[in-house]
Amino acid sequence: MHKILEMLRGGDKRSIGRSNEVVKIVLNEPGLFDTLFSGMLSDDPLISMRSADAVEKITALYPEYLKPYKKILLTTLAKAEQPEIRWHVAPMLARLSLTTLEQKAVIEELRVYMNDKSSIVKTMAMQAIYDLTERYEALRPLALLFIKELVDIGTPAMKARGKKLLPKLI
Repeated sequence: MHKILEMLRGGDKRSIGRSNEVVKIVLNEPGLFDTLFSGMLSDDPLISMRSADAVEKITALYPEYLKPYKKILLTTLAKAEQPEIRWHVAPMLARLSLTTLEQKAVIEELRVYMNDKSSIVKTMAMQAIYDLTERYEALRPLALLFIKELVDIGTPAMKARGKKLLPKLI
C-alpha cells in the first residue's frame, strides 16, 4: 500500500484523520493523484472515505483532475452506498463535463442521494444539483423542483441551504 493511503488508515470514523496532510502532499506531487483516487475504491471504509475527502478538496481547486476518472465516477463511485463517500462524490459529479445523457444520469443519481438517511448526503446532493445548473441551464427546472421539495421536507440545515439556493434558480 502506498504511503499516502497508509496515512489515511485507522482511527475514528468521525475524523478525517490525516487527509489534509495528504491533500498537501498530492498538491505538491500531482502524480500521486491516481493513487489517492484509487483509495476511494478501497475495501477499508476509513481509507475510502478519507481518500474521497482529499480528492474532493483537490478537485475543488483542480476539477480537471477528474477527467480521466469520469467513467468510474459515473458508474462505480456514484453508486457507492457509504454515506461518507456519497457526500464527497456529489460535488465531484457536478465538476465533470457531461453529455446530455450523462447529465440526466447524474441528476437521477443525485435524486437517489436525496433519499439517503444522511442529511449531509442530502444537502451535498442538493448543492451538487444547483452547481450543475450553473453549467447546464436546461437542468434548472428540475433543480428548482428538487430543491423546493427539500426545503419543504428537509432538515433545518437542508432548509437553510435550499433557501439560499432557490433565489439563485428563479
